[in-house]
Amino acid sequence: MEQGADKAGFEDAEFVQIRYTDVPGRFLAKYIATDSGDYLRSGVGVDGSSVKGFAKIDESDLLLVPDRSTLRLAPVPDYKVATVIADVYEGFGRGRLVRDPRHVSQLMEERLAQEGLLCQAGPEVECFIFDDIAFVKSGPQIQSEERAGKYSIRRKGGYDAPPFQDSLMALRFEVAEILKKNYLIKVTNMNHEVASSGQIEINFMHSTLTKAADSVQIFKDTVRTVAKRHNKIANFMPKPIFDESDPGGSESDNGSGMHVSISLWSGTSNIFYDAGDDYAEISQAGRYFIGGVISHASSLAALVASTVNSYHRMVPGFEAPVYAAWSRGNRSAVLRVPVNDRHNAKSKRIEFRAPDPSANPYLAFSAIVAAGLDGIRKKIEPGNP
Repeated sequence: MEQGADKAGFEDAEFVQIRYTDVPGRFLAKYIATDSGDYLRSGVGVDGSSVKGFAKIDESDLLLVPDRSTLRLAPVPDYKVATVIADVYEGFGRGRLVRDPRHVSQLMEERLAQEGLLCQAGPEVECFIFDDIAFVKSGPQIQSEERAGKYSIRRKGGYDAPPFQDSLMALRFEVAEILKKNYLIKVTNMNHEVASSGQIEINFMHSTLTKAADSVQIFKDTVRTVAKRHNKIANFMPKPIFDESDPGGSESDNGSGMHVSISLWSGTSNIFYDAGDDYAEISQAGRYFIGGVISHASSLAALVASTVNSYHRMVPGFEAPVYAAWSRGNRSAVLRVPVNDRHNAKSKRIEFRAPDPSANPYLAFSAIVAAGLDGIRKKIEPGNP
């Protein structure tokens, strides 16, 4: 690889993996040899007509320009492979591709900066790790040691499962180690989630919109890769275990969400925090933000819960959001204000519970913030909690 301060530590890499995201949310990869030119600055061509949502066949020449701040060493056995996330540009020097999902979150960050604000986003991505899965007419047929093994976990009984039941503890540790060592993503929690059949959740530290979305894409990719190495299948469907004829019945289990916590900052001040609010220490700006999200909830659904399966998840009895309302603790509400602690301005946030892992995180997070800002601008009251 070419020498340079921004490439320190990667001089011996043999190949480079260039990552980018299509409109539906797939984290795609292009590979090049390190001696193929000054790709980090000039970019690499891509056929936009073969990427969902990018370009028609008569305007297909696009350019992937690496964001050098994301340059890392990929966890690829046997080879030294650098990995970097790219921004997508139109060909012939015509500027950024407006359909690039990463561009959308970057534009939202620019808009926030113009208003003197910074958004911190903390996504919580859940998923299942199955031994095997097959899709048939009657629904998914799932094999899981945790559901049918000697120390089986009962339906909806997997939350913080003890080690003798938790068959995926080592796998979670492996994922967390890769996120920390290879991608410099700070991991906070590594939990067995509520459902049986190997549901996990690994949380990482909150960050800006684009970085948070980058982290989601890297997380999902890492989980799938590690699961494959263990001869298992990672599943990010919102509701893989369900009985279509009886969604709330005994054959259904909790689904997987991608709850996202949002806070807005003006300098060092969290504008959502108000120590004088007895209900949840939430400010008037925070209430207006909630009002905006609730008022746009039906439109947001297209971006944050983007599949038919998303709505199998949103049924009563499974800790899923089923009410277009807000609360300080009720997990059935689409928005809640966590109150685990008190008098802590730094941790005050609003949690939007509708998103699931099928969403494109760049589009979903940007749309949530846009809806909330509309609520602040129009002073939309969210109603009583």
